Amino acid sequence: MNSFAIHLLRSMGRVDAQSGLTPARLSALSVIHFGGPLPLGRLARAEGVSSPTRSRVVDALCELGLAERRAHDVNGRVTLVAATAAGSRLMGRAADRRAEVIAEALAELPARQRDTLVRATAHYPALVEGVREAIRLSRTG
Repeated sequence: MNSFAIHLLRSMGRVDAQSGLTPARLSALSVIHFGGPLPLGRLARAEGVSSPTRSRVVDALCELGLAERRAHDVNGRVTLVAATAAGSRLMGRAADRRAEVIAEALAELPARQRDTLVRATAHYPALVEGVREAIRLSRTG
C-alpha cells in the first residue's frame, strides 16, 4: 500500500507540474480555493509549515494574480487569503487533468479490476478522516 501511494503521488506530481506552479504554491492555492478565504495562520497549519514560509508562498501567488489578501469582514485585524478567479480557473484545470489521467488509467484496466477499485474508493473519505483523527490524537496525547 505504501509503495502504491508513493507512486500515485509522484505520478500526480508530474500531472500537477503542468499547472506551471511549484508543488508548494499549488498546494497552498488548492487549500485556499477549496477551503475558502482563510487566515494565513490557518493556511500555514493546514499545510504544516511556518507562517513566514507560507507568507512567501502567498506573496508569490498574489504576484501571479492567483490569490489575494483581503480584510476579514468582522475582525479588521485579521487578513484572509482567497483564490482569485484566475486562481480558481487554474485549480479547475489542474483537477480536470488529474481526473482525466485517472479516468484514462481506469479505462485501461479489465472491468473486474476497475469495478473493485471504484467500490473501494467509496471508503476513502472514512479512511482520510481516520488518519486525520489519529494525527490529532497523537498531537494531544
